[in-house]
Amino acid sequence: MTDQADTSERKPKAAGGKTLSLKRTVESGHVRQNFSHGRSKSVVVEKKKKRTLKTDGTPAPVEEKAKPVAPAKEAPAAAAAPAPAPAKKEAAPAAEKKQAPRARSGVVLRTLTEEEKAARALALDSAREREGEDRRRAEEEARRFAEEDARREAERNAAAARATEEAARLAAEQEARARSAEDAKRRTATDADRPAPRAAVKEVAVEDGDEEEKPKRSAGHAAPKQPAVRRGEERRRGKLTITKAFDDDSGRQRSLASMRRRVERERKKHMGQMDAPQKIVRDVVIPEIITIQELANRMAERAVDVIKILMKQGIMLKITDVIDSDTAQLVAEEMGHTVRRVAESDVEEGLVGEDDAAELKQPRAPVVTVMGHVDHGKTSLLDALRKTDVAAGEAGGITQHIGAYQVTLGSGDRITFLDTPGHAAFTSMRARGAKVTDIVVLVVAADDGVMPQTIEAISHAKAAGVPMIVAINKMDKPEAEPSRVKNELLQHEVVVEDFGGDVMAVEISAKSGMGLDKLEEAILLQAEVLELRANPDRSAEGIIVEAKLDKGRGPVGTVLIERGTLRVGDIIVAGTEWGRVRALINDRGENVQAAGPSQPVEVLGLGGAPEAGDVMSVVENEARAREITDYRQRVRRDKRVGTGNRTSLDQMLSQLKEQDKKELPIVVKADVQGSAEAIVQALEKLGTDEVTARVIHVGVGGVTESDVTLATASRAPIIGFNVRANSQARDAARQDGVEIRYYSVIYDLVDDIKAALSGMLSPELRETFLGNAEILEIFNISKTGKVAGCRVTEGVVRRGSHVRLIRDDVVIHEGKLSTLKRFKDEVKEVQSGQECGMAFENYQDMRKGDVIECFDVEVVKRSLD
Repeated sequence: MTDQADTSERKPKAAGGKTLSLKRTVESGHVRQNFSHGRSKSVVVEKKKKRTLKTDGTPAPVEEKAKPVAPAKEAPAAAAAPAPAPAKKEAAPAAEKKQAPRARSGVVLRTLTEEEKAARALALDSAREREGEDRRRAEEEARRFAEEDARREAERNAAAARATEEAARLAAEQEARARSAEDAKRRTATDADRPAPRAAVKEVAVEDGDEEEKPKRSAGHAAPKQPAVRRGEERRRGKLTITKAFDDDSGRQRSLASMRRRVERERKKHMGQMDAPQKIVRDVVIPEIITIQELANRMAERAVDVIKILMKQGIMLKITDVIDSDTAQLVAEEMGHTVRRVAESDVEEGLVGEDDAAELKQPRAPVVTVMGHVDHGKTSLLDALRKTDVAAGEAGGITQHIGAYQVTLGSGDRITFLDTPGHAAFTSMRARGAKVTDIVVLVVAADDGVMPQTIEAISHAKAAGVPMIVAINKMDKPEAEPSRVKNELLQHEVVVEDFGGDVMAVEISAKSGMGLDKLEEAILLQAEVLELRANPDRSAEGIIVEAKLDKGRGPVGTVLIERGTLRVGDIIVAGTEWGRVRALINDRGENVQAAGPSQPVEVLGLGGAPEAGDVMSVVENEARAREITDYRQRVRRDKRVGTGNRTSLDQMLSQLKEQDKKELPIVVKADVQGSAEAIVQALEKLGTDEVTARVIHVGVGGVTESDVTLATASRAPIIGFNVRANSQARDAARQDGVEIRYYSVIYDLVDDIKAALSGMLSPELRETFLGNAEILEIFNISKTGKVAGCRVTEGVVRRGSHVRLIRDDVVIHEGKLSTLKRFKDEVKEVQSGQECGMAFENYQDMRKGDVIECFDVEVVKRSLD
């Protein structure tokens, strides 16, 4: 390695132009480094000179040190050539300090100023303070390390002592268990077979994978036990610290908790108790339907295990599939849980209270339902009793609503009357009236006798199991025959008292008032026999007799209280609707604060119009009412969409047949719920196998814009029964071309719908036989094709009529004649016994001996009967 140091220096300037400066303390040079295999590298080396000051202020000799600037990467650089030692400089005398500086080696030197001296002294003091502080910090760190080592050594010694005690205890327990096992098995074990405590400790250590090195013992004393470092010690050692790095005896010891866990595992292993944890038996609540995920959550089991059990039973389901309560119960019981089944209908438990005690009941007014054929005078009878004129307000003179009234007699007794429609369309109304009644008054006209709706009313009364009183009306007419009425009633198992039966018959005249007092006495007598009583001091229960949507008052329900007292402010539930009672209005239009048993009132405050026949009950709070109505709405929605019903093959075939059926979509809006129900039932009866009327929407109240939108989408007319459309609905109907028809009598509505359905029926094709002709010969004509030479054997053959080609009594072709000639002339018809030539349209397969049948087709328009 060669040294090529650059020793060139600047030449000093002239004496007059020299400046005061310090000599360079760093000199650079190049060093050539040689390596093996003929490699070499040139490295730049700096030579630094250290300048120090003596106490007298003169500079001390400069020490030179070579320092490589760019060391080699391939191999360590060789040491640089030592620099020549500088010559020592003599100290200048004190008297010459203030003189001009001397030039040494061509460099002009100068003395330090006072500020530079103070700065250098301050730097030296700071350096000395830092050195002292670093020394103190090192001493404190060393002392802390020593304390930490002492603490760790004490912990190791304590852990070793605890391990020794635990091992001794374990050995004692093993020895005791061994002795008890030997006593149980009636065996005697020798002392050699019994494990020693030291051996037990060693066995535990070996089985647990914690083998320790055997301590070396000398002849004089035993060496202290040092725990051996296990194979996994380095992995569990954690972060390396200075203490761990300099601690030679830092072998990691097992913690006390680890020792306890090892001892416990060993104890359970010897006693055979290393089994799975005991299963927790839970009380699982299972509703009617439940998903697999929800069932697993309630059992605190994995959903995969539930699916495995179902797969063993041959049921392939996903985690989100729904199973019934029976299947869920089988799965839960198989997994060891107890099952408590509940149903969604449990929310209705306690809604209808139990029967009251006899001492709490008080007499109540009888509820009497007036039934009979249409126009037999039911409403007129009630008018005579109430001294009002209700029939005059009914459209067409017939009753189309259930009317509820309470009449106070001269004696002070009260009777509640329900007036039901007599028209055939109001069957459900009559059935509902018979269910809520105590006594049925069957009105029969003396001049008309027993009619179809009279027979139906008898059936409803028998089905309800209520007593019946026959009121033979219109006795003021000359043609009245009460005996004929009584005889006709015998045909339907209604035996009056005159014929030895138990049914009372009263002859009355609603027009003249004849016999009304006798009818009232008969009703009171029958009520006395029935002993009608109810408890008024309880929450109210009743029946929705009628419901409607009033424009100014909202949903209004006519309620007949059966027991209890209904008050303003009560929270009621009626079918799928609930609400708080805002007002109670009696049959005279008066506002009342409470209504007792057998009293009919109109209730305001429901959220919607309930269905007629729904049970009304009072609940304790809104949450309970909302819960019940939500459940009922969900059940009704499931029934409507058919949730969970699987389609069978027969149902699929019937659906395919129904697809060919023509439907007339209709939107029905009525004034009350009962009328809407009657209209729907009447329209359903009009359908046949070919056409039917499908009610896509039925509601209570006026025709709204949403009804028009639905009718537009369904291409359906809107039927308004005793209601009208608002201005927005009329404009929308006019714009969309939707027909709105208004009716006030159900007769007219049914007749119009029947006529519309009749127009949808496909016409009937009726054939009229004209005659037969026999083919005698077949002629081939170039332009026309095959022409049959025929003789008319029966009737007449006309051109343009329908014909059939019959061969061996089998119809081969059916079509029309294209040519009918006689002696080369086109003729319109050929009579019987004459010969002619005939050709078919688009058919040429004719043979000799075939028979041609000629007939006409007549289109006959059909209608619903």
